[in-house]
Amino acid sequence: MKTPALPSGSPRDLRSLTPARVGLGRTGASMPTDALLDFTLDHARARDAVHAAFDVPGITAGLRDLGFDVPEVCSLARDRKDYLRRPDLGRRLDPASQHLLASRQGRPCQLAVVIGDGLSPAAVNAHAVHLVRSLVPRLAAEGIEIGHALIATGARVALGDEIGAALGAHMLVMLIGERPGLSAPDSLGAYLTFAPRPGRTDAERNCVSNIHGAGLGYDEAGFRIAWLAREGLSRSITGVDLKDESGGSAPLLMITDPLPRAEPGT
Repeated sequence: MKTPALPSGSPRDLRSLTPARVGLGRTGASMPTDALLDFTLDHARARDAVHAAFDVPGITAGLRDLGFDVPEVCSLARDRKDYLRRPDLGRRLDPASQHLLASRQGRPCQLAVVIGDGLSPAAVNAHAVHLVRSLVPRLAAEGIEIGHALIATGARVALGDEIGAALGAHMLVMLIGERPGLSAPDSLGAYLTFAPRPGRTDAERNCVSNIHGAGLGYDEAGFRIAWLAREGLSRSITGVDLKDESGGSAPLLMITDPLPRAEPGT
């Protein structure tokens, strides 16, 4: 007997279009066992992503292969527990890092890149170096050189403001792990801030988010970041005054063959 086709807009149709939890069904008054187990597993993966070790040596090696000297700086958060309980500490450099950056001050640079662990070190471990590799030639094609590339531990987005100001960067790009979701524990975000300095608000930044295996691919993310960097530098703005008008000229490619994720706790 032929199974009748599901009507358009059915729960099964929706599940084929999104990883969101829709049309799960029910068993009596409860969620089906498979759906409950999937939820529990995804919740555990999200927790593991938050507490994953930040692979500073691996990221440093990857960036050095691209020709960057990669200093490491730290926020005032002493450990992961401190970081999660005190967001304000993740927005300020510790004294040793302030001294390090002061010793590296030179001529202002067009653009600096900071790679911070954020709320998902797993995302940064998996995607940051690959994204920078895609971004470098796109920036070069726009006549933009990355003057500094740094790694920041215990970082919130606003930590880049102090770093960028100390380095005299006209534009700061912060690559940072986004808060894990139940369908994307390893999502990377890129935040662009023109004329970074302490006190900048989120309204003064542009964000390219959802960079991960089932989201935005490296090529598309690199294209959008380079476009925003070029326009931000030429117009001397970022944030709500700078809309992404790139038109999506680059192909919207997902990462069809993502590299293995770092195991939680490694």
